[in-house]
Amino acid sequence: MDTSASNTHWCCSGPSCPGISASSSSSSFPWMSARTPKVCHKPWSYIPDGILPVFWRVVYWTSQCLTWLLLPFMQSYARSGGFSILGKIKTALIENAIYYGTYLIIFCSLLIYVAVHPQWQLTWQGLQTISIAAANTWGLFLLVLLLGYGLVEIPCLYWNSSRHGYLLAKTYFKVAKLATEKSDAEENMDDAMEEVANINKSIGYGHPLRNSIDTILRKCPMEIQEKMVRLNTEDSGDESTQRTYPSKRSLVKLHKQVIYAGQRHSQTQVQWAILLEEAFHLEDVCKNETSASHQFVHSFLSSQPPGWLGKYLYTPTIEWYWECVLRQWCYRLLALLLSLLSVAVVWSECTFFSTHPVLSLFAVFIQLAERDYNYLYIEMACFVTILFLCVCVYSTVFRIRVFNYYYLVPHHQTDAYSLLFSGMLFCRLTPPLCLNFLGLIHMDASISHQQRVETAYTTIMGSMRLLSFIADGFYIYYPMLIVLLCIATYCSLGTRCLNLLGFPHYISQSDDLTSELVEEGRELIRRERRNRQRSEDGESRKRGWRERYGGQRNVRRNRNGYSELKDNDSPSDNSDTAQLTWRESGDHTGLLQDVDTISLDPSDSPTQRYAGGRYLSLASSQIHIFNDV
Repeated sequence: MDTSASNTHWCCSGPSCPGISASSSSSSFPWMSARTPKVCHKPWSYIPDGILPVFWRVVYWTSQCLTWLLLPFMQSYARSGGFSILGKIKTALIENAIYYGTYLIIFCSLLIYVAVHPQWQLTWQGLQTISIAAANTWGLFLLVLLLGYGLVEIPCLYWNSSRHGYLLAKTYFKVAKLATEKSDAEENMDDAMEEVANINKSIGYGHPLRNSIDTILRKCPMEIQEKMVRLNTEDSGDESTQRTYPSKRSLVKLHKQVIYAGQRHSQTQVQWAILLEEAFHLEDVCKNETSASHQFVHSFLSSQPPGWLGKYLYTPTIEWYWECVLRQWCYRLLALLLSLLSVAVVWSECTFFSTHPVLSLFAVFIQLAERDYNYLYIEMACFVTILFLCVCVYSTVFRIRVFNYYYLVPHHQTDAYSLLFSGMLFCRLTPPLCLNFLGLIHMDASISHQQRVETAYTTIMGSMRLLSFIADGFYIYYPMLIVLLCIATYCSLGTRCLNLLGFPHYISQSDDLTSELVEEGRELIRRERRNRQRSEDGESRKRGWRERYGGQRNVRRNRNGYSELKDNDSPSDNSDTAQLTWRESGDHTGLLQDVDTISLDPSDSPTQRYAGGRYLSLASSQIHIFNDV
């Protein structure tokens, strides 16, 4: 909490307060003699005056500079397809000039209106207040939209996470949708690579645009780079072919297309792998729920070796009880707790303007702690409240998806444009979030209309009474719309409307038309499970052969047609020589009929030194001799 608001009155007003003697207090107020005096000690986290205003001023103006100037410029710079730093800077400046030209026109119109208004005096402080109010108004507009979604979606998310059947059906649905996106990304990648191949074929190594082509090729996958370099080398000697050279503008456009296609292809591949692991795990949970041994069994072994925590503490028995019994009840209790907090926030957002009586629940909690001078309780109550508000707002930012133009992808696959966009939202939402919280606990004098010490944060905002229609109108009545947003989110009205408009990305799993997608996703998971099972069976067979013949290095055929396997010991040590005689059947002789001397250990290098002094060169067919066994 902002400690500068209570810097002037952190001592209590009781018999132990300075300036009031015990005798005078007991004679004047006889009921005080029976009360235990309450001493307000200076808290350990007390911050002296003058520090928090400077801190908030630096944080506020740096965040405003980031969100309105630097981050938009970096977005355009990251999206640019230029081949040089100056080219990207030029593109970013042009795009931002067009974007902020509209804002400049609106700002100049408001400035003229304020200047000619007889009741308003245009001063530097008033201009600063107007700019802050405009930025906070835009931020509050976004805040209410995101908060109304998060207050309903987060409790529902944890409640639905306790239902394994619902989670599995939703995963099938997401797999079917992602399969379509994955195929589209692969087609876009193929189209981009085809265009790159045509341009790469037309421009030789001596052309001035060759450096740009090489820059584009470095954004392509490695196998495509090698193929194009080989084709360009083969066609370099043919000078009779008529070539058409592209322009620099078309190369910039192609560069941007290749970057976007490569990012989309990589994102869909990572998302596909994540969804497969999630689907396999949920199917394992459904199978293990009826297990009588209470041991959690995985369908596929993890590629990562278990740590000491998973080896000694998170045993299969504990994993079964957590995944099949405890997890759903913990999620349900957490969903109920979050639902109560959501109801408290909605109620407080609709009643925080009422000071007599105080209806905001968070204001009641803070005032009760203020009466007892319980500074630790005030800090904890403020921390929990702000934490829940931030989780509801910022988690919605992580879930936003504007078609395929902006969305966050896990495992470090988010592109630079989406990361910068989310950073802009965070910077824009932080000031109105703090201002809204101060309004909830009645610490903002411009909203609560109370005569009290201002907080350090509201001091840098200036007097919002300069714009009374914003301070007394928009800031108070607009947050009430959060009730309608919560109802719309619970009923999925936005999803249904977008579905009717023909946006398939916004189809919800609860719709009746999604049963086909769920079945399609189930079939895709079955196919992937069969492929992975066959792959693991092949690996287990190879592992078995390696374990069986790991110490037997050389295979030789004797004069009678029989094969023998000898250990890799020294020639003088004949006591430890192990021999394996194969019958001269068709299968066995077919397996080793062309083998003169090979190595069964795949860790050996393709060229090895034999005990007799000869070097052996292994052919490719002999390296993978047991692939089909």
